Amino acid sequence: MTAPAAPGLSGTPMLREVMRHAEGLLREAGIDTPELDARLLTGAALGMTREHMLIHATARLNQPQVARVLGFVARRVAREPVSRILGRREFWSLDFTLSPATLDPRPDSETVVEEALAGVQDRQAPLSILDLGTGTGCLLLAVLSELPRATGLGVDRSEEAVETASANARRLGLGQRARFSTGDWASGIEDRFDLVISNPPYIPDADIETLAPEVTRFDPPGALAGGPDGLDAYRTIVAQLPGVLKPGGRIIFEVGFGQSADVSALLGAAGFGRIGARKDLGGVERAVFGHLDA
Repeated sequence: MTAPAAPGLSGTPMLREVMRHAEGLLREAGIDTPELDARLLTGAALGMTREHMLIHATARLNQPQVARVLGFVARRVAREPVSRILGRREFWSLDFTLSPATLDPRPDSETVVEEALAGVQDRQAPLSILDLGTGTGCLLLAVLSELPRATGLGVDRSEEAVETASANARRLGLGQRARFSTGDWASGIEDRFDLVISNPPYIPDADIETLAPEVTRFDPPGALAGGPDGLDAYRTIVAQLPGVLKPGGRIIFEVGFGQSADVSALLGAAGFGRIGARKDLGGVERAVFGHLDA
């Protein structure tokens, strides 16, 4: 993408001048956090930490450096998320690489991790975990990072997503305890697990076009579209759960706004007990859980 025109940035402008110019372009484009995004993109383009940029605010940049910063800014003006431009996202204080085949992990999804850990009485137990629709592997790997003897399997329809998750596991030092494979939800899985976690697509098909451009243009459509009412994947997975959960095992779903009651009803109709929900930081019931009673 062509970098925005940069009047006043000819020659060798100071770093702070380039950042100020970048912030102005982002603000003019209607980006919600222009100052933060300008700082993150400038730092990434120049390979500098925040502290380094503060110390060297008056340092002069050459034109290739300016062009690289403005190239990143142009992508953000086009509504590409900062995390996509950087190719990574922090989740549960872990650093995850993204790919076009994976969702960009959101802070709300940490609610699933919180609920998973809240239900573990002994964090040294050798638990087995199944993550359906694993994407970057963020849910599974975050849980494994807190449970040193647990192991897990992440499943995704996308081979590229499986490769991304596998690479994240290796980079985070969890490759010996996490494996990933392509598959259609839990179909064909013969093992049984103590815990199943999943963030399936849950956006009603008709609502997708109303989402922010950062989502509709850059998240994989297959990870968003949940059918006419947003519940198609839940119906499929709930029907498969008795074949992959151990007696007494738990399922934890991420759900969209207003879907908690519907997903809870699906679990109840399938014979699950001790059904409940956990709210995210915004007060939305974001994680729905249930137990396959022995």
